[in-house]
Amino acid sequence: MYAFNYHRAKTVADALKLYKKADDPKFLAGGHTLIPTLKQRLARPSDLIDISGIATLKGVKVSKTAVTIGALTPHVEVATSSAVKKAIPALAGLAEEIGDPQVRHRGTMGGSVANSDPAADYPAAVLGLGATIETNARKIEADKFFKGVFETALKDGEILTKISFPVPEKAGYMRFDQPASRFALVGVFVAKFKGGVRVAVTGAGPCAFRVPAMEKALSAKFAPEALEGITVPADDLNSDIHGSAEYRAHLITVMAKRAVAAAK
Repeated sequence: MYAFNYHRAKTVADALKLYKKADDPKFLAGGHTLIPTLKQRLARPSDLIDISGIATLKGVKVSKTAVTIGALTPHVEVATSSAVKKAIPALAGLAEEIGDPQVRHRGTMGGSVANSDPAADYPAAVLGLGATIETNARKIEADKFFKGVFETALKDGEILTKISFPVPEKAGYMRFDQPASRFALVGVFVAKFKGGVRVAVTGAGPCAFRVPAMEKALSAKFAPEALEGITVPADDLNSDIHGSAEYRAHLITVMAKRAVAAAK
């Protein structure tokens, strides 16, 4: 990797101050995407600002209406939290399936969401539950957050601090793994609320997206059979050696049915 200056921030204010002083800085949380990128010399930041030690960005808080998770909370804490399991079992289950034990202990929810990897799991939960993403400067609705491949609504120097997930009546998540990496070839998160149903997909497109036709059908009848005959156009979906766009389109319906069946 190329040489860089390393800084370990103690607070959000400290991190922002360091960021403004640097020529071409990057924030470092869990590092599961950034560090391999640096090793392959695909990025050349002047400064790395390590925010992993900022205690105020960690932790889980659960109320009757929402589960709020600090951006630096590791996947394992979400997966094993009894409060999260009770409030939104599908969210805890999603976190439990991420990577392997090493990844779950080091990787962070905020890092995953801010990175917007097309095959990451958390974006499906964020969009499927209609979460609110909070930064050091503002609140962003889930529907306005994901913009494209590794692209979000975050502005230069903005730090994701926490995410608030509304508690649904029921929710389910099902993923079809890409066998080599165990990332989602297609993952579907379904959440039933009093006012309707949200269906979000990851792995299939450039970034997580919703499926209005499925949401309408499930709002009328929350059952797997309600999705019979509903397909997602393959035109804008990913296509690679692991699966064509048409195959991913087929998997979306299959995984959506399974997510509904598993919802609790």
